[in-house]
Formats: sequence, structure tokens, C-alpha cells
Amino acid sequence: MSDGSSENDGNDGEISTANTMRERAGESRVKLWLLLGARRLVVTGTLALVFFVSFVVAGTLLYPPLKSAVASGDTIETMFSTMLGTTITGVTLVVTISQLVISQENGPLGDQRQRMSEAMDFREFIREMLGHTTPSDPSQFLKDIINVTEQRANELHESISDGDSDDLSQLRDDLDEFNESLTGNSDTVKEELDGAKFGTFDVLFAALDFNYSWKIFHVERMREEYADHLSEEQKRLFERLKTSLSMFGPAREHIKTLYFQWALIDLSQLILYAAIPSLFVSGSMLAFVGSGTFTGTTLGLTDILLVVAGAFTITLIPFFLLVSYILRIATVAKRTLAIGPLILRDSQR
Repeated sequence: MSDGSSENDGNDGEISTANTMRERAGESRVKLWLLLGARRLVVTGTLALVFFVSFVVAGTLLYPPLKSAVASGDTIETMFSTMLGTTITGVTLVVTISQLVISQENGPLGDQRQRMSEAMDFREFIREMLGHTTPSDPSQFLKDIINVTEQRANELHESISDGDSDDLSQLRDDLDEFNESLTGNSDTVKEELDGAKFGTFDVLFAALDFNYSWKIFHVERMREEYADHLSEEQKRLFERLKTSLSMFGPAREHIKTLYFQWALIDLSQLILYAAIPSLFVSGSMLAFVGSGTFTGTTLGLTDILLVVAGAFTITLIPFFLLVSYILRIATVAKRTLAIGPLILRDSQR
């Protein structure tokens, strides 16, 4: 899916769409908050809390209780020796991932020059399209592309509305609906982009709400369907509108790629930070905690259960971090698999 929906075979498809990805996808607000909107540390903390509570409940209700299992066997040694090895292996894997991400930025001088040349060529094309210097801020960069798209859509709408041909009456109705949908979608996305800073997910999250693919499809459809009744100037205006919509695609994909690299580096750092207390807790539980270490109760719960549950949760923090980041990255990747007017989901336009 890019960010559109099923085509519904030309005219049968509705032009208007909802202004946000959540509304178009028809998924719950909580689910999208968990997958995309929430801060990753908040998701990590939520996962840890749910795991801790679930572990305590299971240790209290299931038979035999954890206290009995600890007294009669090597439960603690088995649990935390496994976590000790797993944490070391996981940190090694994370370092490898970090090296792969960083290696994409390395290369000989010729490759770096080619990258720079292609980036500047794209910026020059955008500058010509905008009519002013291409912004360096990602959020303003996307807003300017949306602004010029609105401007060109209005120019096309005025050109078609000024004519008196009865053959274009249906096209005028289609353009009325198209412009109304474009304006509503653009206003929503630009409002979300206001104040959004790269390094957070806000810029990319706002960009996902602009369903440029569905709009490109309808621009192509209207131009082809009414081609015999359009003047050369009107055809040119259609192409200008299509071009500005098309430029949003690579701009968003570039920002998405940079965000993925940024997020994976953040993930690597956080897992490395979390690995230290995880190793410490695992080692301490192995060396110092046994069946006779904690024998009391707190709030009706055995202390040994609370200690083991808390320690086990801490050792899993690196894994929870990995889950929270991969949930977002995988969701964004799935929702932006295609670039251009190729729609892969029936429920999202």
C-alpha cells in the first residue's frame, strides 16, 4: 500500500477521502497509538508494566506457586542464567545492526559525490516547482510541496470552471469534489506539520496522512477520461498538478529513510544503556538470591514473587525496547510499500 485505497475501477471510486490515515484505515485509535503515535519509551514502559502484573498474577494463581517452585528447584538459576546469556547475545546483535546502519553512510569519495549530486538535483527541481529556495527543514519542505499542489489544483479548477462546454460538466463536479478533498487533507497535514521537528516521529506521522497516491490516480483518470474535450493548456495544468503530487512521494520516502536510520541508531543506544542494569540484575539474582533470601509478604503477595517478577521484567527491558521500535518501523514500512498510484489496501486511501 502506498497511502491510498482500491481503485474501484475508475469512476466507481469515490474521490473524497478522510483526512487522516487512522480514519482511512478504519482501525482503532488505541491500536494506532500503540503502533505509531506513542513515544517508544512509553510503549516500552507499558509493555514492562503489563508483563510484571501478568507475571505476579500467574505466580499467585497458578499451582504450584512460585515460592514452592523456588524452594524445591533451581528455578531462579535457570531463569536468570538464560537471561544473562540472552542479553549478551542481544547486545552483540544490536551492535551489528548499528554497524550496518552506519555503513550505509560510508563509501568512497565518488559514491559520496554521486549522492550529493542527486540530492542537489532533486532540490533544484523542487526549487523550480516552488518558485523559491527549497527549505532545509523537513516539515517546511513537505508543507511547501503541499502548498504548491493546492495552488496548481486551484489553477486547474479555475481553468475548467471558466469554460462553458457541456461535455465538461461532469469533470467540473469531479474537480469540485477533488479540490474539496485536497484542501481538507492538506489543511490537516499542514496543521500537524506546524512545529514538528525531525528526530521525533511527528514529521513522518503527518506525512503519512497525505494520501497523494489516491490523488494522483484521480488526476490521471480525469485527464484520460476527458482528454478529447480538454485544451492543450488544460492538459498542461493536469500534468503540473500530477507533477507536484508526484514530488511528495520521493520527498516522503527520503524523510522516511532518514527517520528509520535515526530510529535504529536510537534503538541501538537505548538497548546498550538498558543492557547494563539487565546484566547486573541477572548476575545479582544468580549470585545472591535463593529460596531463603526473601521469606516475607507484602500486600498479601510473597516477597520472593515480587522480587523475581521485578528482576525478570528488568532483564527484559532491552527486548521490550526492540519490540516497541520494530512495531513502529514495521507498521510504517508496510503502509508505504508502494510509491506512486499503486494501492495495496482496500480499506485505506
